[in-house]
Amino acid sequence: MDAVFRALADPTRRTLLDELFREDGQTLSALDERFEMSRFGVMKHLKQLEEAGLVVTRRRGREKFHFLNPVPIRLVHDRWVSKYAEPWTAGLSGLKSRLENQMEKVFEIYIKTTPERLWEAITDPETRSKYNFGARVTSDWTPGSRFEMSAGDFALGEGENVEVDPPRRLVQSATMLWSDDVKSEGTSRITWEIEPVGDSCRLTVTHDQLREGANEELYGGWPMILSGLKTWLETGELLTTPGSLMYS
Repeated sequence: MDAVFRALADPTRRTLLDELFREDGQTLSALDERFEMSRFGVMKHLKQLEEAGLVVTRRRGREKFHFLNPVPIRLVHDRWVSKYAEPWTAGLSGLKSRLENQMEKVFEIYIKTTPERLWEAITDPETRSKYNFGARVTSDWTPGSRFEMSAGDFALGEGENVEVDPPRRLVQSATMLWSDDVKSEGTSRITWEIEPVGDSCRLTVTHDQLREGANEELYGGWPMILSGLKTWLETGELLTTPGSLMYS
């Protein structure tokens, strides 16, 4: 977490994060226009934010887009803040931004585990419930198959497994059902990507095909879910931050 604190210590880097909070998925050129410094200076600050895991990049053709990754901040919150804070603080992790006519959210976290064990934690219903708000996800995990997310008899979501490539990549189309508001948002896409890095794995979750201004309930919980996943795999303990065991 030292890299996170070092990155946040600089006011320019905090302003860059504010810009990505305001409008996620920006190119270097777009960000450069908002600062009275050289393009190289902006690049150096973005590089430090990337190294701290606070910014994630995605290439589309010749352009590279930068996304705010709130997961490291969520981990700081879980370690030092949540044990003292009231439940409403969990809402601070929600983000709202736009990318053309749709929104795309990218979350990245490093977990000390194997790809196989991480894949199992994502697809095993009992393990999934330990960090996913107490919800179980059931499926036969084959391409084109359906999955259902539920807590007891309460349906929370459903969809299709578009790509299934264990233990590397899982792409799902999903419709959330826990309220009329989220159900009315329709179908979005969730992509899980696992990449081995030394004795750990980099897990990237991309939630896209969201309408501009989509309900924050659809994506605001990802930092808490991924923090809980990391905690469970590395320590075997449950994360008991506000709302993390909502349906258990």
